Amino acid sequence: MRVLVTGVKGQLGYDVVNECAKRGIETVGVDIEEMDITDAQSVRSVITASDVDAVVHCAAYTAVDAAEDNVEICRRVNRDGTENIAKVCRDLDLKMMYISTDYVFDGQGERPWEPDDARNPLNVYGQTKYEGELAVENNLEKFFIVRIAWVFGINGKNFIKTMLRLGKERGAVSVVNDQIGSPTYTYDLARLLVDMIQTDKYGRYHATNEGLCSWYEFACEIFRQAGMNEVSVTPVDSSAFPAKATRPSNSRMDKSKLSANGFEHLPTWQDALGRYLKELNQA
Repeated sequence: MRVLVTGVKGQLGYDVVNECAKRGIETVGVDIEEMDITDAQSVRSVITASDVDAVVHCAAYTAVDAAEDNVEICRRVNRDGTENIAKVCRDLDLKMMYISTDYVFDGQGERPWEPDDARNPLNVYGQTKYEGELAVENNLEKFFIVRIAWVFGINGKNFIKTMLRLGKERGAVSVVNDQIGSPTYTYDLARLLVDMIQTDKYGRYHATNEGLCSWYEFACEIFRQAGMNEVSVTPVDSSAFPAKATRPSNSRMDKSKLSANGFEHLPTWQDALGRYLKELNQA
């Protein structure tokens, strides 16, 4: 099998390419320099020349607050770029995997979101990712839409790196306690995605590490596992950090469809955090 992966400079794309390499799967990794996804001709020529069986589309505009002021560019990347890829996959009869987000839901209530729940985004980023999902669904039959949440990886910025830095600099942090979700290690996620792309078990899925917490509880566990118990962590409401884009308070994701289709659930987020901190130390 030969796979093209977009967004290889990002946390997830980087790990998907590495996971493919471990398994001897030939991979073509691209970022904006090799293939501008907003340029339909560039997308068509690069994918056609790459002679692949599948595309794993990790590239996205993910600056959630900036998206509120940059609606057009966000839409061009998340909707139009995705549609450009979907049309080429359709024409060449390739599988496509689109990485989406819990932000396609309205984040209300406490029930875990199921893959086929109604989508009702709260912000521009979520809306454009929803439109990307529709672009995939409307153009293809051989597709996977995998919604993820609260990701962290070695490549790029994330909440863990921010907490470790602020903990060292300030010795105290305030963290929101009214948003619930599952921290997700891109290394674990990449293994699942590579398992999945080799099958024909198409459809919408949710994939996060197991277990739930608030951002506050996540921060406490980061400092505990990092041996930084001297850092003071204060729980606060989201209102303490006004942001341009509304965040979902409920990012619980129902992942039963994974096991129903023979895919392994990811390890607990606490286990993932421990392995990630070791990896960070070695890096």
